[in-house]
Amino acid sequence: MRTGLLLTTLALGLSTTALPASAETLHLFGPFKDEHGATAPIKGSASAMLDTTKNTLTYRFEDNGLSGPVTAAHLHGPAADGQDAGVLAPIDGPYTTRMTGTLQLTPEQVKEVQAGQSYINLHTEKYPDGEARAQLTTDLTGHKHHME
Repeated sequence: MRTGLLLTTLALGLSTTALPASAETLHLFGPFKDEHGATAPIKGSASAMLDTTKNTLTYRFEDNGLSGPVTAAHLHGPAADGQDAGVLAPIDGPYTTRMTGTLQLTPEQVKEVQAGQSYINLHTEKYPDGEARAQLTTDLTGHKHHME
């Protein structure tokens, strides 16, 4: 019994000391907007948690109103809202209207995401350059947060 308690205490002690004082989790949000000439009334939004200690971005998004099924999805950056940028990380399928997952980022990519310089882009057959885009920012002004 004492051994189990000692191991539990050690495990708890290790987990609390393993986290540096600078650990930060940042919550990001963005509504999907049409782009590249798309005219469908796109609904949906993206939310994400950026872990600056693990350099991970855990995302969750929902989309409705696209011209067809999503054929590819990516995290793009660095770019301000309305500007295009290259792919930071692919979002793997299978693609559905609601998706969750975690991306591993480099420290430089983490800084770009922190600065609001990244977006989730959904590509369709009709719009191979991207039909819907959700800029990830910490600003909730004007954003409808539909995902709990």
